[in-house]
Amino acid sequence: MKLVSWNCGGSFRTKYRSLDLFDADVWIIQECENPSLYPESELCSRFQQYLWIGDNRHKGLGVFSCQGQRLEALDWSDLYQDHKLRYFLPCIFDQNLNILAVWTHRNNSPTFGYIGQFWKYLQTNGSNFQNILIAGDFNSNVRWDLWDRWWNHSDVVRYLEDRGIVSLYHRMAQEAQGQESKPTFFLHKNSAKPYHIDYYFASREIASQCRRLEIGKFSDWIHLSDHCPIFVDLEL
Repeated sequence: MKLVSWNCGGSFRTKYRSLDLFDADVWIIQECENPSLYPESELCSRFQQYLWIGDNRHKGLGVFSCQGQRLEALDWSDLYQDHKLRYFLPCIFDQNLNILAVWTHRNNSPTFGYIGQFWKYLQTNGSNFQNILIAGDFNSNVRWDLWDRWWNHSDVVRYLEDRGIVSLYHRMAQEAQGQESKPTFFLHKNSAKPYHIDYYFASREIASQCRRLEIGKFSDWIHLSDHCPIFVDLEL
């Protein structure tokens, strides 16, 4: 099974062909427009199975099944309806694998922005994290941990690891959190401002079957987005 996760920077319907080289079964796309608003586009004719959420019709979170396998949304609870967490899209692929697509936002929260949004989501839905793969743009890195905050990036990683869920990149690259040698994001599309803020996390059984993880090169993708795609190959 092959997956690709990418913050496309908008206008996915004009960029999706660039991902064909990965031949992935599932595409997890951040900053993706709502495909249903473009019924005449090739994007809709290409993907018969897809899910999308978002408040902005031009930039939301989408999951696409590329080989026709069944893709269904999961009805996980949200205890924070008054301050809806953004954006998390749980689904099940081929009636077998739970996938949580992620694109964290500041969400106008004075305290729980970005990784704080995910921390809150974990408190609500952590019990659902069985046989799961989590992927997307987290807008976070351990380098931005704050000493007096209990829901730092490190705390989230520890929470997941305590439940048998690990980062695929760090497992494959044998690198520590915050010491990533390969960036996924370039601020202002500047090669001198690299960051690693996009991740895959997976249950240990799934992680043990990861055969390949590849991050796109700056020179190949920067004309399309400030993020590079991450491709994984799982022998499920």
